Amino acid sequence: MVDGVLLSSGLVTWVVIPVLMFVARIVDVTIGTARVIFVSRGYRILATVAGFIEVLIWLLAIGQIMKNLSNPLCYIAYASGFAMGNYLGITLAERLSLGFILIRVVTDQSADSLVESLKKSEYGVTRIEGTGAYGPVNIVFTIASRHHVNEIIQIIQQFNPQAFYTIEEVDRVSESRLITPSRNPQSGLFGLFRLPRKG
Repeated sequence: MVDGVLLSSGLVTWVVIPVLMFVARIVDVTIGTARVIFVSRGYRILATVAGFIEVLIWLLAIGQIMKNLSNPLCYIAYASGFAMGNYLGITLAERLSLGFILIRVVTDQSADSLVESLKKSEYGVTRIEGTGAYGPVNIVFTIASRHHVNEIIQIIQQFNPQAFYTIEEVDRVSESRLITPSRNPQSGLFGLFRLPRKG
């Protein structure tokens, strides 16, 4: 009976607690990464809820560390969970596709077909003429939800597989002038949590 109790105690100390700590740290850091994204995109309510959950889980995890200072597996589990949480947090941020992006295409070809393709897909587009290192160029701009970035890149590559383009985050957009597809995810669930920014 005593051996069974010792075995059970050892199992909890050396297996169960490190595993739970590893999982808790993954969830904690993943939520923390998402919270930073929510803050940068202006989702104040989501950022507040995520911050509360993040700190709560962190306190529980650090509490177990303090109770098991003699267990090296707890340190390894804590650090491994942190590392994995960063990876999953970045993946989650990419999947959420929050906010808007500016895509700029620079081409020395006629951009008529690219402009028409973007218009047909319900994206707003602006074209200007410029001069590059090797002569005249067309510069095409479009602003869209980050959710649509892959679709826009496909349109660009259909126009020219070797096209030069850049993608930048947009902090603020005057949505009264923004043309986006009717399937814009900003009007969905996350749109309910987004509060208008001042200025």
